[in-house]
Amino acid sequence: MTSPPQVTFPACRKPRIALYSHDALGMGHMRRNSLIAQTLSGAPSDAVVLLISGAKEMNAMVLAPGIDCITLPALTKDSSGDYRPRNLQISRGDLTNIRARTIEAALEAFEPDLFIVDKQPRGAFGELDSALDTLRRAGTCCVLGLRDILDDPGTVEREWLAAGSEEAVAEYYDRVWVYGDPMVYDLRDEYSMSNETAERVRFTGYLDPSARFTADPDSAATTALESVDESSRMVLCQVGGGQDGEQLVTAFVESELPADTVGVILTGPFMPAAVRAKVAERAVANGRMHLVEFSSEPTHLLRRADRVIAMGGYNTVCELLSMEKPALIVPRTRPRTEQLIRAERLRDLGALSVMRPDEMSPAALTDWMRRDVVSPVGIRERIDFNGLARIPHLADELLAVA
Repeated sequence: MTSPPQVTFPACRKPRIALYSHDALGMGHMRRNSLIAQTLSGAPSDAVVLLISGAKEMNAMVLAPGIDCITLPALTKDSSGDYRPRNLQISRGDLTNIRARTIEAALEAFEPDLFIVDKQPRGAFGELDSALDTLRRAGTCCVLGLRDILDDPGTVEREWLAAGSEEAVAEYYDRVWVYGDPMVYDLRDEYSMSNETAERVRFTGYLDPSARFTADPDSAATTALESVDESSRMVLCQVGGGQDGEQLVTAFVESELPADTVGVILTGPFMPAAVRAKVAERAVANGRMHLVEFSSEPTHLLRRADRVIAMGGYNTVCELLSMEKPALIVPRTRPRTEQLIRAERLRDLGALSVMRPDEMSPAALTDWMRRDVVSPVGIRERIDFNGLARIPHLADELLAVA
């Protein structure tokens, strides 16, 4: 394998790092990238960071000094896994063309020294192809960032073959960072990666989102917490972006809370308005349920929670494990099984409880909330959560920053 290009900087110029995520479903990609950006903008990298995101919701998040964001016209993904424009009444091909040209122009002007791509080596529908060619000719270091689990092995292998992903990794990428612990899931073996791709892999460890927590107030979270008596126990129900969270929030709002307990439902910005309105009406009727549509800093709610019922996205699981919260995961099983695989692996390590969607009901959630559940204390001793400490050093290795 060829050595990555070595980049040095004049004393007056900080390193420039760009991060891309396609953001077609949920909040996970943008939260992960904002967390990495925050880490790289601080010591020791002290970088200037540009986020390129496919979701305007990124602009609602609190970004650290030295970070800014460009948002692309949005894609969305339906329950069958098909992509289409979220807002613009144009073809997907036209949307991809607009996004590709915007990305290439932004990167050409920004001149990053390091480019970190989230999940898809060629971007959504190959929208990064031209930009990657340009960056490679300019000597820019490129990293593919992957969450711990992508999907079941058969699906990943078929999709990577169809998209030419291994070829893209070989041609454009110096490293593949996996934001996980191989003890939980080693995707080099699970996905039968080629030797050339596997040699580029570096496991960072899981990303601890508690590092993103700030004392800055979030109005939505603050309002909800003001409604919770300090003596009450609190169960938090969260469904990521909320696009496919109807089944879980509906079951939760119809469940019976234990005595001296209140429920807080974080629906996410992508939950359909009609579903949110129905859940809000039932929450009001319940009297001990409070609804939050969107929180720019959900760790405010998570820190207060005594228990958590949630879908099993990467960031959600990292958040609740890093804070050692007793948790019940009801994972998404369509169109991907990634959340189910993650939840079951972590359940087997004693980190959380799992309930499949076809087993879930208001009565089943009520039963879990009434059980004695032990907090996963000591989970950090068994699972590597040091990703944010390693990433700056992995970046510096590529950039040769003194």
